[in-house]
Amino acid sequence: MKHIRQPIISVLAHVDHGKTSLLDYIRGSAVTAKEAGGITQHIGATEIPISQIQKICKTQMSKLNLDLKFPGLLFIDTPGHAAFSLLRKRGGTLADIAILVVDITEGFKPQTEEAITILKQYKTPFIVAANKVDKLSGWKVNKDSCFKDTYDQQRPEVKEAMDMGIYKLIGQFYDLGFSADLFNRVEDFTKQISIVPISAINGEGISDLLTILSGVTQKYLEKKLEIDPQGEGKGTILEVKEVKGLGTTIDVILYGGIVRAGDTLVIGDPAGARVTKAKALLKTNPMKEIRIEKQFKSHREVVAASGVKISASDLDGVIAGVPIRAIHDKSTLDAIKLEVNKEIESIEIETDNEGVIIKTDTIGSLEAMVKVLGDLNVPIKKAKIGPILRKEIMELKAVDEKYRIVFAFNVDVMPEAEKEASDNNTKIFKSDVIYRLLEDYEEYQKHIEEQKKQEVLKGVVRPGHIRQVPGYIFRQSKPAIAGFDIVAGVLTEGVALMKRDGTIIGRVNQIKENGKNVKECRIGSRVAVSIDNAIVGRNFKEGDELFTVITKKDNRLLKRNLDIISDNEKNAHESIRDIMTKKDRLWDIG
Repeated sequence: MKHIRQPIISVLAHVDHGKTSLLDYIRGSAVTAKEAGGITQHIGATEIPISQIQKICKTQMSKLNLDLKFPGLLFIDTPGHAAFSLLRKRGGTLADIAILVVDITEGFKPQTEEAITILKQYKTPFIVAANKVDKLSGWKVNKDSCFKDTYDQQRPEVKEAMDMGIYKLIGQFYDLGFSADLFNRVEDFTKQISIVPISAINGEGISDLLTILSGVTQKYLEKKLEIDPQGEGKGTILEVKEVKGLGTTIDVILYGGIVRAGDTLVIGDPAGARVTKAKALLKTNPMKEIRIEKQFKSHREVVAASGVKISASDLDGVIAGVPIRAIHDKSTLDAIKLEVNKEIESIEIETDNEGVIIKTDTIGSLEAMVKVLGDLNVPIKKAKIGPILRKEIMELKAVDEKYRIVFAFNVDVMPEAEKEASDNNTKIFKSDVIYRLLEDYEEYQKHIEEQKKQEVLKGVVRPGHIRQVPGYIFRQSKPAIAGFDIVAGVLTEGVALMKRDGTIIGRVNQIKENGKNVKECRIGSRVAVSIDNAIVGRNFKEGDELFTVITKKDNRLLKRNLDIISDNEKNAHESIRDIMTKKDRLWDIG
């Protein structure tokens, strides 16, 4: 006997475009504020019963004479940053249909296009929620209203601003090969993408979004929703948690078949699939988010599609993101173990090659980090689940400084590992938000590159252009001391100085800025400079411009590394080259 399961809805978006806020509105919760950095970091699930959908969409469903046959909607809230593409991919493969949330005031972002690529790759139908209409300048809020009612009450210029936002989205979809339009203008939902303007905060347009979602699912996906309710249970582990009185439990998205209390469970594990038994099956009340809810009801069996908490033995060390199977016939046990082993082995990395180390808390996070660093062409020495250990820091001793790096996503760094890293100049980037890890990494790489570039020019005479300040002659000679403004470039102790005609006047003996001796000074500084072998009035006079003398060797190094020096230093270098080319004999003076 076939069973119509509830559809699985994947909610996708660029970071901060409002997907979790949309679900918060539907279920009346406040998950968003509880997320690290305000960004969803792991996949979550919420079951919305059909009664709630009908309550929100009563008027629209009545107009369309829509009689829904499925028991509800199972929403999967997937992370929204680029780093989580593979988690979203997992969400995409599970989803029957998706909601793509786009900020109408911003339009497409890189992660929006990435989400569309994933949906296209898996041929997942989707509807667009054009969120944040309430952020349009002059928008009049009409809480909980349908789109037509709130749109009709807006001033002409506000309507025009919203229309322009929709047309922009239509154009962006066209550029990606899709036909899209405002939902009330769509005639064939199989050929056009429906765009529904909404406010996830005020509820405007939400009834339209859920009506379209339910209607499209009912009409085009009914056959896909038929499952064998007695078949092997198939799922993905969302979270591993300690629960008082139950010990370690796992939160699971069950997307196929059935799981019963007492079933044999096969769970993916980096050390090899583990086998255990389901002791208890617990479910949240409808409208509750499985990741954060604390009250559950016990069930003898759970049929897909559903979010379920499972209590079982031997769950210590189980990690989120791995596959889980509930089998009723033990003759299939070996085959199922091989299947889940292959999925885990394809993710973890361990090589002898030079590269960084990645440690994360879940398989999904590990996939994301491997994917992102791969896109950045960063070599990976090891990618594993678990805390940062001392032996892993020691493995990086011999690698190039730019790869002497450990990424710690939502995992602990053992004290001995921290000390080893400090002693051996190994950088540990630690955060519970992946994009922050990447930002820190990119900033660090810039710092290393800058250090290396500056090392190349260590000891090289840098281009400098200075101007004597009239009225600031402190000593005529032995040595001459006068006040100078640094017009461009760098002035350093020990360098020879020349006039614009190429005449060398002497060598810098000492530099004082604000009464203190300094080794060098840069553009914008006013300093007192003592010059050996120079006499004010004979070798140079008040108001004269002077330049540093550069050797041929230093000139060649500077020419090869112009990207290192500032624009004003380049200007000084160009002036000096002009002077010294005319006085070629000067190039060999040190």
